[in-house]
Amino acid sequence: MTSLRAQSDWPPVVVASVFQTGLNLMRDLLRRGVRTVGIDCDSSHEGFSSSYGKSYLCPNPDTHPEQWTAFMIDLAQKLGGRPVIIPAADIFVSALGKHVEALKEHYIFSLDSIAVQAALATKEQQYALAAQHGLPIARTAYIQSRADLESFAAQARFPCLVKPRHQREWDALPEGNPLRGLKLFTADTPEELFDKYSHAEILRPEAVAQEIIAGGDDAKYCYLSVYGAGSRRLGHTVVHELRAHPVLFGSGSMVEPVIDAEIADLCDKFLRGIGYVGICEIEVKRDTRDGVVRLIEANPRYSVTADASVYAGVDIGWLHYLDLIGQSVEPVEPTHLGYRHVVLRRDIPALPRYVERGLLTWGQIRQTYRGELAFFDFDRHDWRPTAATLKGCTRVVAGTVLRSLGLRRKLS
Repeated sequence: MTSLRAQSDWPPVVVASVFQTGLNLMRDLLRRGVRTVGIDCDSSHEGFSSSYGKSYLCPNPDTHPEQWTAFMIDLAQKLGGRPVIIPAADIFVSALGKHVEALKEHYIFSLDSIAVQAALATKEQQYALAAQHGLPIARTAYIQSRADLESFAAQARFPCLVKPRHQREWDALPEGNPLRGLKLFTADTPEELFDKYSHAEILRPEAVAQEIIAGGDDAKYCYLSVYGAGSRRLGHTVVHELRAHPVLFGSGSMVEPVIDAEIADLCDKFLRGIGYVGICEIEVKRDTRDGVVRLIEANPRYSVTADASVYAGVDIGWLHYLDLIGQSVEPVEPTHLGYRHVVLRRDIPALPRYVERGLLTWGQIRQTYRGELAFFDFDRHDWRPTAATLKGCTRVVAGTVLRSLGLRRKLS
């Protein structure tokens, strides 16, 4: 029988990343009675102002790997015993993969699968694995130079997109670079593709080029899951994306749980095939040209959308913790579907874009906010991060109103 609460002598958990994603995981584990702390190398993240547990500022594992490893070993000794570590950001998935030998005596994590998780954290390797294990993908090429991109463009069907191997690679581009902070860029022609790639060509030439899968945001789905020892599925939820930010090529801003056996079976077969253990989100899109479900990307960690699974009755963070410490876990199915999960900091800026493009009306948008809602970044019990969310959303609303008034003056 699956335990509902932690016992006092069970290991603590270190959540690696206290952006709102990891903070929500901390919240869920704390509510189960698990002693939980967070770490992050970015002091601006929400966990440092939250009422949920304590967060520690750590060295950046990309730029200071030895210092980060020493910090983590010291933290484990301070916490006592051998804590569980659960990543909630790609930077820490990669760090665990690189430093597994140094950390395996100090932390509990998915030793049998950490190499697979680290591989999935890079775009070029996850697409290669998908191709090997029967998960359909759009035409994709790993590029390291303009010559590689030209070879791809000569065979590709446009429009196409280019994305970095890790988003943080473009986040680190110099101030003023048009690609800095972007998740991807799109191009309607080869000339546009080469022009935009030129901004990364010298500093970050390695990237993934891909044909765009046809369909709107409502053709996208996420498979949220957790797998235990022996790649045994412990729980999963499929959610349908209603909106995304940025529109068409962003991450889900509003989703709702659904039953979709095709997507669940396809993703389950892939993760079992690669011997996956741990938490994983797989974003897919049902191509409107041929109905084939194709991979957009996989996130081998606790993700933003993973928060939606908790409201469906599948607490994937808790199930993962229980499995790691050797507790009995009975597989869980979704028990609640009648709600929508909202990421306010994504959805509020997305709304006027949907209206401007003629994809939705304000009346249709209001309809989606009726009924039961679950929020990723609005928590009445954690007022400081929530206040920051509301402040940011208020600025977006004010800007939208001012732009609308300015347009009306010009038209009059």
